[in-house]
Amino acid sequence: MAEKKLGINVLSFEPGASSITKGESLYDTALTMQAIGVDVAVIRHQDENFFDVLRSLDMAIINGGDGCGEHPSQCLLDLFTIQEQFGYFEELKVGIVGDISHSRVANSNMKVLKRLGALLYFAGPDSWFKEEQTTYGKHVAMDELVKNVDVVMLLRVQHERHDEEIKFDKETYHKTFGLTEERAGMMRENAIIMHPSPVNRDAEIADSLVESEKSRIITQMTNGVYIRMAILEAF
Repeated sequence: MAEKKLGINVLSFEPGASSITKGESLYDTALTMQAIGVDVAVIRHQDENFFDVLRSLDMAIINGGDGCGEHPSQCLLDLFTIQEQFGYFEELKVGIVGDISHSRVANSNMKVLKRLGALLYFAGPDSWFKEEQTTYGKHVAMDELVKNVDVVMLLRVQHERHDEEIKFDKETYHKTFGLTEERAGMMRENAIIMHPSPVNRDAEIADSLVESEKSRIITQMTNGVYIRMAILEAF
């Protein structure tokens, strides 16, 4: 939608119907795009730091998400949404909940929010939290988190990245780590709810809360269009 609003000519790329299936490397695919006149390539890739091999190209590369690494545009739209709501980051309390160890959204947000002076708290299964993430904030119980933060940032449970033995069924996860209606009632008066989407209703968040007064989930979607327009206009 960002490209459409800017009047950009978009070439859709389907890896399964491309020369990648014949063994072509990511670099050679991108080199071909550059050769035929593509100015900017927006790439989401399963490998972290995929863009390292593309640095020598003249074509601009926008990281649309790299494995469990980073998600820069989601981070920017989240920051914009928080700025719109509160107008500041210094000592703002932000809670990030859920599948933290596999989330590129969490990785990007925790790094930037800490640099901006926010105070970070994490909640979720112990097995989904890496020790090195204590550099950015505290790992606390879910009930403690929702009572004390200004922003409850929920993450999608990424079942595709988990071994069978550490998966949770939907009901158990929602009861233990989800934002239930009861937990939402514990939130601060001016606190907000965020989620990068797609949302698993009644897993990470109760169905009734997705479009509630405290929710900024739909606002994030709208802001995402304008943030990505701004990124594209930079080129």
